[in-house]
Amino acid sequence: MAHLLPGISPLLVAILAGALWRNLAPVPAVLAPGVAISAKKLLRTGIVLLGLQVSLTSVLDLGFGVLAVVVASVAVTFFGTLWIGARLGISPAQRLLIASGFSICGAAAVAGMDGVAKAKEEEVATAIALVVLFGTIMIPLVPFLGGLLGLSEETLGIWIGASTHEVAQVVAAGGAVGGGALAIAVTVKLARVLMLAPMAAGLSIHLRRQGGAATTAKRPPIVPLFVLGFVAAMLLRTTGVLPEPVLDVVQILQTLLLSAAMFALGLGVHLKSLLRVGYRPVLLGLLSTVVILGTSLGGISALGL
Repeated sequence: MAHLLPGISPLLVAILAGALWRNLAPVPAVLAPGVAISAKKLLRTGIVLLGLQVSLTSVLDLGFGVLAVVVASVAVTFFGTLWIGARLGISPAQRLLIASGFSICGAAAVAGMDGVAKAKEEEVATAIALVVLFGTIMIPLVPFLGGLLGLSEETLGIWIGASTHEVAQVVAAGGAVGGGALAIAVTVKLARVLMLAPMAAGLSIHLRRQGGAATTAKRPPIVPLFVLGFVAAMLLRTTGVLPEPVLDVVQILQTLLLSAAMFALGLGVHLKSLLRVGYRPVLLGLLSTVVILGTSLGGISALGL
């Protein structure tokens, strides 16, 4: 299907297809075990392989200014979303997942933080649904706003990468602008993906300290194993020892794994259930989107791009 829609990522097609199936037709219960494996194990394996697409060299080539925009966008959006969510009365786990998904890298960040925070299944599904909803809206919105503001293709690519929620959505939005915008948008987005490891580690350390020495509950890992795998894969890519044909095959495998995972996650996006959770998570998603759009654009403007 992705080949019939130029500029649209297979990951985005997969998650939308899963969401359409979930909302238009019943999902047989016999598929539940396979869906669970795809949404957890295949997703985490795909995230590890995603590390092979990220070279520290290419990220550092963005320059200090762009990297500062990335860090500021992630930090302001993450902590701002947590603060707003607390004011709205949203549960700590729910606002943590929304903050992670909207500030770092969409469903993959939700999965990563779920491994640390141990949120309820419906809280994970809600966060993913909001990432799909608002991230999909951003695919035409950010290029449109960039055109109104007269941003160059390169600058618009930076804004897309620094603000759009999901890697797949960045690919779709950048591809709609042009090849130059797509390349820099993906690189900037992958710089945001790198924030997953330190954010997960920091959160885990915080939760472990909150638990205290007297607690008998199992403490979350300092860094989930698949996040360590992502970092190791990224470092391996940076060494340059892997030939391009191998990287091409790995990219295809990674796309297949993440597409299967996105389809499974899409099956968890039930609009009626999203309506039942009330307006507050949806409002938080909207405000979080506005925060990251404004923070990243403000940073780009400060750089004079």
